[in-house]
Amino acid sequence: MTDRRELANAIRALSMDAVQQANSGHPGAPMGMADIAEVLWRDHLRHDPSDPNWPNRDRFVLSNGHGSMLLYSLLHLTGYDLGIDELKQFRQLHSRTPGHPEFGYAPGVETTTGPLGQGIANAVGMALAEQVLAAQFNQDGHAVVDHNTYVFAGDGCLMEGISHEVCSLAGTLGLGKLVMFYDDNGISIDGDVEGWFTDDTNKRFEAYNWQVIGPIDGHDAAAIDAAIVQAKAETGRPTLIRCKTKIGFGSPNKEGKESSHGAPLGADEIIATKAALGWKHGPFEVPANIYAAWDMREKGESLHGAWAESMADYRKAHLALSEELDRRLSGDLNVDIEVEAMAYARQLQNEAPKVATRKASQMALDHFGPMVPELLGGSADLAGSNLTIWKGSQSIAAGQSGGNYIHYGVREFGMAAMMNGIALHGGFVPYGGTFLIFMEYMRNAIRMAALMKQRAIHVLTHDSIGLGEDGPTHQPVEQIASLRGTPNCDLWRPADAVETAVAWGSAIAREDGPTCLALSRQGLPTLARRNVDDIAKGAYVLVDCEGEPDVILIATGSEVELAVAAAERTDARVRVVSMPCAEAFERQSMEYREAVLPSEVSARLAIEASHRDWWYKYVGLDGEIIGMDSFGESAPAGALYEHFGITVEAALDSIERLTEQFDE
Repeated sequence: MTDRRELANAIRALSMDAVQQANSGHPGAPMGMADIAEVLWRDHLRHDPSDPNWPNRDRFVLSNGHGSMLLYSLLHLTGYDLGIDELKQFRQLHSRTPGHPEFGYAPGVETTTGPLGQGIANAVGMALAEQVLAAQFNQDGHAVVDHNTYVFAGDGCLMEGISHEVCSLAGTLGLGKLVMFYDDNGISIDGDVEGWFTDDTNKRFEAYNWQVIGPIDGHDAAAIDAAIVQAKAETGRPTLIRCKTKIGFGSPNKEGKESSHGAPLGADEIIATKAALGWKHGPFEVPANIYAAWDMREKGESLHGAWAESMADYRKAHLALSEELDRRLSGDLNVDIEVEAMAYARQLQNEAPKVATRKASQMALDHFGPMVPELLGGSADLAGSNLTIWKGSQSIAAGQSGGNYIHYGVREFGMAAMMNGIALHGGFVPYGGTFLIFMEYMRNAIRMAALMKQRAIHVLTHDSIGLGEDGPTHQPVEQIASLRGTPNCDLWRPADAVETAVAWGSAIAREDGPTCLALSRQGLPTLARRNVDDIAKGAYVLVDCEGEPDVILIATGSEVELAVAAAERTDARVRVVSMPCAEAFERQSMEYREAVLPSEVSARLAIEASHRDWWYKYVGLDGEIIGMDSFGESAPAGALYEHFGITVEAALDSIERLTEQFDE
C-alpha cells in the first residue's frame, strides 16, 4: 500500500514544479494543505472525475484560490480531463490552469476564487442551495439531493469581512452539510499574522453556531480523517476544522516562512525539498503506483451509479417531481419567459398604472413567480423597501428549508457572493435586493458573477436623487456608470411598469451573466408608446417626429418622462429614445441601432440623474448631457431635481442650443 505522505507529496511536487516553470505562483499553500487534501479527496469527497457535473457530487471550493496548484494537482491525479501538459502550462495564456481557479476552464473547478473570502461565501450559497433543494424534492426513502460542501480557507479569507457575514448566516440557517478546513499556518504575505490577526477563531465560530474541531495537526492523516468523520456526523450545524499546518511543508529553508507564499521556491530549493520529502522523481514525474492510488474514476463511477439507481427508484415513485428536478438542474425554464414578459407588458400598457418601478418589480414577481418556481429570492434587510417579497414567497429558516425566500440580514456583499454560489450549484435562479448605492458593498461579487457568466439578478432600488430626503449617503451617482462598465453585466433602468416587466423577463431568461435592475422609489406614469416589442432590444424610439429629427433625446428611468415632456413643449423636430438597457442595445444589429440613433443626427441630448460622463458614448463631444457631476443633497425629490437642473426647462434650453448649433 502506498504511503499517505507519499501521495500528498505528489501534490507538493507538482505544485513546486508548476510554479517554478511558470516563474510565478504560490507554492506554500498547496504544500501546506496537501495532507488535508489527500485524506478528503481520496476517502471522503463524493465525486466522479468522468462526469464533473454529476448533480449529487460533493462541492469543493478552494477559497484561498492563490493556492490553485493544489486544486489542479488534485484534478489531474484523481483522473479528471486535465493532463500533465496542462499543469506544465500553469499561468500561461489560454491554458486551462490559470493563476487562480476560474470556473469554466478546467473540469472540476466549481467556482472562480482569488478575491479572498468569496470562496467561503460561494460555498455557503452552495450548501444553502443543497439544503433548500433537498427540502423541496426529497421524499421519504428517497434522498436524491444529498451531498456535502467542503471549503478550504486561509487566514486571509477569515480576515476578510465577508467571512463574518456569511459564516454568521450559515450558522443561523443550520447548514449542517458545510465543512470548512481552516489552514491555520499563521503566515500571510506580510509575514507572521500575530501582528495583525489574533482572533480567537474557535470562539468566533462557536458564537456563529458552528461545530468547531481542533486545532488538529494538519499533517496527521489519522487526525484529519477523524475530524472529517466527526464533521459529517453533525447535521444541524456547519463545521470548522482548524488545521495547524506549515506553509511550504518540506522545504528546508522556506517551510513556515512567508518566502514560500507567493514566489517560486527556486531550482536549488526544490531539489533540497524533494530530497527532504524523499521524492526521487524529476519535474512533473509521477510514478505509476502513485497515479493508481490517486485514481478516483472507478470509485466515482460507482458512487454515481448508485445515485442513478436511487434516481430510477425515485422516478418510479414520484415521476412528476423527478421530471421537475431534472428540469431545474438542467437550467432550462419551463416557459418562454420572454414571450410571457411581452404579453404581460402589453397588459400593463393597456392598464396604464402609475407606480414606482420598485413596485412594478414586485408586480412582475407576482406575475412570473408561479411560472418560475426556481426563483430563490431575498433582500439584505430591505424587503419592505426593495419589494422583493411576492405573494408566493415563503421564508427560509433553520429547520424550515423548503421555502423560496432568504432573509440575508444587513449583509450585502455576503448576499451577492452567496447568490453566485446558489447559481453555480444549480436548480435555482437567485435574486437579491438592496439599495443601488449599496452595490458598492457587493461590487466585487457582481463582478465575479459577470466573470463566471452566472445568472444572478440584483434588484437595486432607490436608484437616484429621486429617493429624496435620505441624502447623498444614499443617493447613487456613479454606480450606474460603474455597472455599465462591467463586462458581461446587463444594467436595466426601466422608465415605467411596462419596461420593468420586460426587464424582469430578460433577467430571468439570461443564462450567461448577471442582471442589475435599477429601480425608482418614486411613482412613474406608464408612457404612451407605439411598440412594446422593441423594449427588449434595450433602446427604442418612444416618441418620433415627421421626417428627420433635429435633435434626439436619450433618457432612462424616471428621466424618460421628463424627455417626453420636453419634446411636447418644443417646436423643434425631436425624437425621444428610451434606453433602459444599453448592453442589450449594443447586442442588436447595426441596422437596428442606426435606425434608432441615425449617425447623421449629431444633435443629441442625454438625460439621466446619474453621472454624466458615461453618456458621451452616445451624444459625442458635440452633444449635451443633463445629469449629475456631484454628490446629491438631502431634500424632497422635486426640490433636488430643480436644484441639480434635471428639469424640462433645462432640456428645452439644451434643445434650443443644439438646434441653433447644428442649423449653422
